[in-house]
Amino acid sequence: MKHFKSLTELTRYNGFEPPENPLLAPIRCNQTCSLGNREFTSDFYMIGFKKMKSGMFLYGRTRYDHDSGSMSFVKPRQVVELKDLEFEEDGFLLLFHEDYLNGHSLHNEIKKYSFFEYETNEALHLSPKEEQTMWELYSKIEAECNNNPDEYSRDIILGHIDSMLKYSQRYYKRQFMNRNAVSGKTVSKFNGALSTYFEKGKLLDKGLPTVNFMAEELNLSPRYLSDLLKQETGKTAMELIHIFLISEAKNILTGSDNNIAETAYSLGFDNLPYFSRLFKKEVGLSPMQFRKQILN
Repeated sequence: MKHFKSLTELTRYNGFEPPENPLLAPIRCNQTCSLGNREFTSDFYMIGFKKMKSGMFLYGRTRYDHDSGSMSFVKPRQVVELKDLEFEEDGFLLLFHEDYLNGHSLHNEIKKYSFFEYETNEALHLSPKEEQTMWELYSKIEAECNNNPDEYSRDIILGHIDSMLKYSQRYYKRQFMNRNAVSGKTVSKFNGALSTYFEKGKLLDKGLPTVNFMAEELNLSPRYLSDLLKQETGKTAMELIHIFLISEAKNILTGSDNNIAETAYSLGFDNLPYFSRLFKKEVGLSPMQFRKQILN
């Protein structure tokens, strides 16, 4: 399965123009614009505005309902499979690396939007007026990205993305008012349990969460949980725990004055060398190198 770590790699692989910003890529699409016929994962959030004429979009092994739908949302490291897509009209793709959110409030806020999770695997259906709102926000992001970016650009762009997500939340609530819930909730419950564990300060009290603990929280056996998650995301339960912790570590190192040891301790690591090795494995840089890169 192909995994894209950089936007440059993804855009080059699919024949798009390379992005001006290595962490952000707004892409206007014509009726033939797509990410090809393939199964892949990435380190990006993807927001797509496209009206499908035909084809199949699988997200986390669950078919996305795109019958006349307009928008779809994909989070990092989720398995996506596209087949024979054709579109009715022009659209856009907004791709942004998860590191683009580091140190910003949206790093935490974006986790609250359930439409990035499996329990809401239907495309968002928009009215013409709602479509206009989304296009206006996209155009503002595109303009800010392409027209001489400065020190204000990132905050302005993230503000527009935040608005796009808030509008999507509003529109989804309208859409699902009379619809039944959709299955496929394992990874959503897993991520929710991890977030609750973190938010309640259990990392400090009880240390790092284990696969056994997470399985008990979800009333599953550890092996069955890992098999389910592997099928849906391509990652084991332990890998997802590590990814969550390192994501939080990057946010702390970016948005606070905590040193490396304080950061590790706040996340439940009592072994600093282990934290540093895990961080370098996931990020490609040591925590100190990452901090220096941010400061520079």
